[in-house]
Amino acid sequence: MRILIVEDEWEVASLIKIGLEEYDFEADIAGNAMEAQKQLAERDYDSVILDVNLPVINGFDLCRMIRNRFETLPILMLTAFGSTDSKVNGFEAGADDYLVKPFEFRELVARLRALNRRSNAATPAEVTVLKLADLEFNLHSKTVKRGNQKLTLTARELALLEFFMKNQGRALTRNEITEHVWDINFDTGTNLVDVYVNYLRKKIDRDFSLKLIHTISGIGYIMRASDD
Repeated sequence: MRILIVEDEWEVASLIKIGLEEYDFEADIAGNAMEAQKQLAERDYDSVILDVNLPVINGFDLCRMIRNRFETLPILMLTAFGSTDSKVNGFEAGADDYLVKPFEFRELVARLRALNRRSNAATPAEVTVLKLADLEFNLHSKTVKRGNQKLTLTARELALLEFFMKNQGRALTRNEITEHVWDINFDTGTNLVDVYVNYLRKKIDRDFSLKLIHTISGIGYIMRASDD
């Protein structure tokens, strides 16, 4: 795997590069958004490690630029900003994973490998549309509608909805959701899953009498067509 490290602190970037090379990765360094865009245009990368606190163009904005140009390129944000709001901003910008500094290097490697497995995984061709009650999710076009109403969801909300709809009627823990929607466990203290479930509920449940996403106290969530 070839990784692009976007980090303006050269010492930090060099340590990450050396560490990755010890795990048989290849790594290049870009100190700002312009350098990153240039290197992405010149070489093929398997993943991008992206800091938030970059000069001129911050990591969130750069993430959006990368995602608009490279739809499937895995992006892992590696930053000292560890609040739930920062994580949400990262995922809304198009990041696939988010790791907070300081970090264990083995965890960084595990996350990169998980992102690579996910990006290389074949999508089952036999399933085109997921349905529950009057909710429909077209996996090919990434369009969602409930009844006659089209719903606009972000990429992360789509991933969460897909996992829910593929596991209809099954109780899902927060750990299961993070492992499948975000590839790996988050810190147990974060409420990121609850934040995104709340986002999703507002779009697919709020304006409809039949609720589809339900909370199971002490466990997590379940998706089913029920008034419970």
